[in-house]
Amino acid sequence: EAGSEDIDILPNGLAFISSGLKYPGLKSFAPDKPGEIFLMDLNKDNPRAVELRISRGFDLASFNPHGISTYID
Repeated sequence: EAGSEDIDILPNGLAFISSGLKYPGLKSFAPDKPGEIFLMDLNKDNPRAVELRISRGFDLASFNPHGISTYID
């Protein structure tokens, strides 16, 4: 709903999407909402972005993701 900032697609078709970037001079569609990370399975017929839950103890109120990348070991 607020737009995505970045996306990283794994070789298996899973896509991780960062959303919620707040930056001076950049319009924010949800200024009071913290940032989010979504997962989308591009192998599905009708892929939908699903919000990933972030672990307790993480300062979610100040989460402001700018970019995303993955590491495959």
